[in-house]
Amino acid sequence: MVSIHRRRSWAIDERQATPERVYLDRRRILKGFGLGIVSAAGLAAVSTPAGSQEADPTADLYPATKNPAYVLDRSVTPEEINAHYNNFYEFGTQKDIFEDAQKLRIRPWEIAIDGLVETPVTIAFDDLVRKFPLETRLYRHRCVEAWSMTIPWAGFPLKALVAMAKPLASAKFVRFETFMDPEMASGQNNFLYPWPFIEAVTIAEAAHDLAFIVTGAYDKPVARQHGAPLRLHLPWKYGFKSIKSIRKISFVEERPVGLWEALQPSEYGFWANVNPDVPHPRWSQAMERVIHTGELVPTQLFNGYAAEVAGLYTGMDAATLYM
Repeated sequence: MVSIHRRRSWAIDERQATPERVYLDRRRILKGFGLGIVSAAGLAAVSTPAGSQEADPTADLYPATKNPAYVLDRSVTPEEINAHYNNFYEFGTQKDIFEDAQKLRIRPWEIAIDGLVETPVTIAFDDLVRKFPLETRLYRHRCVEAWSMTIPWAGFPLKALVAMAKPLASAKFVRFETFMDPEMASGQNNFLYPWPFIEAVTIAEAAHDLAFIVTGAYDKPVARQHGAPLRLHLPWKYGFKSIKSIRKISFVEERPVGLWEALQPSEYGFWANVNPDVPHPRWSQAMERVIHTGELVPTQLFNGYAAEVAGLYTGMDAATLYM
């Protein structure tokens, strides 16, 4: 039997990809960008209820093995730039949310898995993360605001968690919900937003190879401002679909309405698939700004993953799929 290897559409020759030693060599990158050093110990620490810091109990899981199937056609966003340009509306609307996000208490942290499953369960994050082999994937991240990053996420495929949950045949969607603690997260005191943050995907989307549960980045546990201790990443969709700091995962029959869809459905729809030809009502999506270089580049259909995910939407009304 002859084995035929088909290269993924986003993949390039391994010799063209950013070498692992380059994105690990943060001091050299920092010098080039003129940035200060962020303490790795600080990013990998966890807060106790009293606010003190201690070593993250999952730090031994990193660095996770790099999956060579996931490479990129542009350089990885340096960690120190990624760490200081974020959306995390639970803590405020500014991009420089780093400092406020450190208030996020990530221990103890439990995740409820419920709804249309064989056996609902609530499990501690520190136990859940050790149920799956972790890997590092280089992924694109495209925000609906028309900027982009490229990130070495670590974690495990969402489909592995779906398999563990054993959903019933009647389950059509996977609903994700984050924490609700306005005393800790001042942004949740903003009455204009329908807290807590909710997002959802179809069962078929959740079962796709690209859908990823993130528990780490840059060879350490994922930082608070990125959605510690676990978040979702869907690289073919706009970033608001990739919910942060997940507390609850529910398998349901009716399609959930996410926070941004509930707030403004004409601008932020359920599907949120990247398409350069479908503008946001207030700006074009044809180009994107690469955060760490400032370069404007053409936006790619499904963020460069069209060959892999377009089949999920065969026969559907194209007008609904991109917002």
